[in-house]
Amino acid sequence: MNTAGTADVPARTGLDLTPFRGLRYDPDRVGSLSAVTSPPYDVVVRPDGLHHLESADPYNIVRLILPQATTPDIRNEQAAGTLHRWTAEGVLRTDAEPGLYVYEQRDDEGMFQRGIIGALRLSEPSEGVVLPHEDVMPDVVADRAALMRATSANLEPLLLTYRGDGPSSGTTAVIERTAKHPPLFSTTTEDGFSHRLWAVTDPADLAEVHTDLACRQALIADGHHRWATYLRVRAEHRSPSPWDFGLVLLVDTARHPLRVRAIHRLLHRLPVPDALAALGESFRVRHLDEPLPEALSALSVAAAGGNAFLLAGDGTFHLIDRPSPGLLARTIPADRPEAWRTLDATVLHATLLDHVWRIPDVPEHIAYIHDTAATVAKAERDGGTAVLMQPVREEVVRDLASQGVTMPRKSTSFGPKPASGLVLRTLGL
Repeated sequence: MNTAGTADVPARTGLDLTPFRGLRYDPDRVGSLSAVTSPPYDVVVRPDGLHHLESADPYNIVRLILPQATTPDIRNEQAAGTLHRWTAEGVLRTDAEPGLYVYEQRDDEGMFQRGIIGALRLSEPSEGVVLPHEDVMPDVVADRAALMRATSANLEPLLLTYRGDGPSSGTTAVIERTAKHPPLFSTTTEDGFSHRLWAVTDPADLAEVHTDLACRQALIADGHHRWATYLRVRAEHRSPSPWDFGLVLLVDTARHPLRVRAIHRLLHRLPVPDALAALGESFRVRHLDEPLPEALSALSVAAAGGNAFLLAGDGTFHLIDRPSPGLLARTIPADRPEAWRTLDATVLHATLLDHVWRIPDVPEHIAYIHDTAATVAKAERDGGTAVLMQPVREEVVRDLASQGVTMPRKSTSFGPKPASGLVLRTLGL
């Protein structure tokens, strides 16, 4: 196995991906498969995107992954009741035999990705089998865990990456052979992505995948909070049990490189003038009276020379860069690798949020939004400050993860992310 890390990391056994009986929408019972899907729960822009998805189809998966009610307990009970009702009514049906699922995504810009969905045996980060690269927020893990307990289901797959050996054998060969057959379904979602799904049930194919992945290591690309949730809920059940496994999509990035995009911050209670005034002389500030695409290009140029951010929310853009070296020395922990200390996310959280703006990292003060235009629009509408960022290179992410160093929460957005609602996994005994 290709691994990297410290000498005291325990011996690892590799990935253990197992078949399961997928729970899937019956196409004859819903308006369309595209109308019942959703982005992952943490990508849905609320409340606008949530309302849009709820109105798309009465059976949209968002009613399970983001149930709406007055209290968390009622929300989770509602999701559990909805899942039970849809299953009893045949809206969701369990496949007849266990299998893995080949999943394909394409868009009009040339993005093409295939991976394999299965139930992956859970492991702690110290085991070096599945590497996290971001910190998590305990309140989000607690919220997801409560929903998972209530529904006894993995409602959406995490996105994990690994490095394969080419298309001639192993998992990649099984994926390519399977994709030559007619899919279980094909649909195109409103974001322009087409989705196809196949079942892998042949014992020889399943054995080939299992043997190939047993010598591999994975990186969590998207789903750190859900992985932490898997681990928390597993600890509540006596092993062996279905809770020893979690639903994932594994993608070979040697064959299908992922896109890496930034996750932006919306500071609810900090108006742009106050944000700029607090900077003083600690950053260079340039005002950009130009459209968003040009402002983002200016951010990209500035970020090539060091830490840079684009502030928005007052109808224009403000490029801040060249932080004071003395300020960074006082605010950035010195006991981490240089690659971590110079991350934009590190400077944003340790220097700007904690020291300059003194904003606590809680939902009442900060929202994390993947869509750039939506972040700016919400800041302008609500009177807050949008902090737009540049993405981190995948090699930096993987290098830090291999050292056991996690990045600040919500530092990266890998994609394309699997659509939620295409296949679910139930855990009820």
